[in-house]
Amino acid sequence: MSIYGIFKAINDIINAIKGIINSINGIFNAIYGILKAINAIYGIVKATNDMNNAICGNFKAMYDINNVMNGMFKAINAIYGIINFIYSLTNSINGIYSLKNSINGIVIDIFGFNIFSKNT
Repeated sequence: MSIYGIFKAINDIINAIKGIINSINGIFNAIYGILKAINAIYGIVKATNDMNNAICGNFKAMYDINNVMNGMFKAINAIYGIINFIYSLTNSINGIYSLKNSINGIVIDIFGFNIFSKNT
């Protein structure tokens, strides 16, 4: 065997080792690509989850706005109730004055004097 043949054999062995290393590197690149694809799927799932959370947040905001509006309507109803109470109170006071005047009118008609007058 010549020296050229020996070096060629060594060179072929080195090239075969390089091919094996390149194959291993290709396998690792394929695994890396699969992991990147899994990461992309995770990103899509996370984006979907974030979108879902945003939609839920919008519904919660609408629910909160609804509660605020209900509170405002309750406050308006409370104000309306206070106004009705004052109106009823005024009517009651007017009723008391009417009752007093009726009693006074009856007493004047029967006995001839004004029981609510300061001059009697």
